[in-house]
Amino acid sequence: MHTHTIETTTSALSQRQAFTFEGFVELATWFHNYPAPGLLLGGYMVEEAKRHIPEGVLFDAISETSWCLPDAVQLLTPCTIGNGWLRVRNTGVYAVSLFDKFTGEGVRVRLDPTRLSQFPHTLCWLMKTKPKQEQNSTELRREIRDHGLEMVSVETVLIKPEVVAKRSKGSIVLCPICGDAYPEYHGPICRSCSGDSPYVGDKSLPLVADIETVIPSVPLKDGVGKTLAHDMTRIVPGESKGVEFSRGHVVTAGDVCRLQQMGRFNLYVDQEAPHGFIHEDDACLAFAKAMCGKGVVAEGVPREGRVNLLAEEDGMLVVKDALLNAFNSLGSVMAASRHGYSIVRKGRRVAATRAIPLFLDQSVFYRALAILNDDRLFSVVPLRKKKIGLLITGNEVFKGLIKDRFAEVLEAKVVNLGGIVTETLIRPDDVNEIAGAVRGLAKLGCDLIITTAGLSVDPDDVTRQGLIAAGLTEMVHGMPVLPGAMTLVGRIGNARVLGVPACALYHKTTSLDLLLPRLMADLPIARADFAKLGNGGMCMECTACTFPKCSFGR
Repeated sequence: MHTHTIETTTSALSQRQAFTFEGFVELATWFHNYPAPGLLLGGYMVEEAKRHIPEGVLFDAISETSWCLPDAVQLLTPCTIGNGWLRVRNTGVYAVSLFDKFTGEGVRVRLDPTRLSQFPHTLCWLMKTKPKQEQNSTELRREIRDHGLEMVSVETVLIKPEVVAKRSKGSIVLCPICGDAYPEYHGPICRSCSGDSPYVGDKSLPLVADIETVIPSVPLKDGVGKTLAHDMTRIVPGESKGVEFSRGHVVTAGDVCRLQQMGRFNLYVDQEAPHGFIHEDDACLAFAKAMCGKGVVAEGVPREGRVNLLAEEDGMLVVKDALLNAFNSLGSVMAASRHGYSIVRKGRRVAATRAIPLFLDQSVFYRALAILNDDRLFSVVPLRKKKIGLLITGNEVFKGLIKDRFAEVLEAKVVNLGGIVTETLIRPDDVNEIAGAVRGLAKLGCDLIITTAGLSVDPDDVTRQGLIAAGLTEMVHGMPVLPGAMTLVGRIGNARVLGVPACALYHKTTSLDLLLPRLMADLPIARADFAKLGNGGMCMECTACTFPKCSFGR
């Protein structure tokens, strides 16, 4: 019976025959080992999506969950994970999309929670309000069988170009550590050797040899006439620190006294890197090259086993935190930088890197490069000379009851960052007036529109509503920064929008000072960027403000 079922199912699949619900249950059991509710629902969802794809269109698929739904796609369409026509983008949402593999135009079908009130067993399954063993699987399957299409919503979608693009393995190379073949774009070593191996006791893990067993040192008296293998530093407490003897220096009898005063009684001399090791200078040069993105350059040759990285232009330093953490977690290597999103000047140091030992184990060296993997760790983004439009809101200012001070404060900060205020408008606390003013500033070609106040919970504060009426998109309102919790960012057409709360009039340093430079550099700002500012987001309101030379926003 089992063999017969497989043969029948395989034949039906090859001919792309339609299935009854009972037939699909049999198919799901054969393929998935169990007729899972998610797979049965997925069958309805995939068939509904196929119905919206025009005849003859070659399509790819995206599953937004890794549970069950991908199997429905693979059973009922030509799209599989193996052939690359099915992508799993695990957002955790029970949704599937089919789209034209050339244009990205398609349809998205999702299990809609708002439609499940009539189907309590399906709602219980989706929301996991009962343990699996307490769910009524018979009634659940009945609901799916009789009402599957009533549970889903359908919408047209356009897939991002980078998702539509056909994937390619590219060139294949051999890993220098384990010898396995892998796609070259993964980096200088395979992903298993760079730490992604799923196996306990992975044999590709580096075993750093005891340096003394392969690189012997010599007593100071025996080093005369020989060449130093590395820079040697002299420190005079409270006065100076620097290279006293450079790599390649030939030790003379006159050097012996100075070396003794430096506490050097044994030397590494006449040494090239032994087999399986990389000299610290060569290692840090390679790291520096891999770390330098646009606007960052290595500062000449290594000194004391370290290479400094310099800003090639004025701008904002961008640091890829996750990459920096991964690199520094490796051990035997390091990189340090100024805080990300710091304003930096041309020619100033922004970061540095080095290998910790004199000779770095080659496997560690390759792992470090694999982590960097051509994904530039540091870059400097120039601040643009943006055209700024200011919108001052408030009945009290519009009616002349008080004198506006916001324009003066904002213009000073904008000009300090190289921007130009091209228009300043004052409007009352009226949604339509604010919306009209914002649209006007956008039509004038302002790159950045800054609005003031009107962002709190007070009934008269309607700036946010006015911005929404003007077409605000990508809005993020409220950030974990004090002062400045009511800050807003978004976009109207091609113009970025920054809503500044009233606290910026009283406090010298607020969220405005953290976000304005990022906007001037055209950097994206999402909710996740706001969330990161919570750690360090409380200003100490010092009597003598030293921002940005303090912890605020760091």
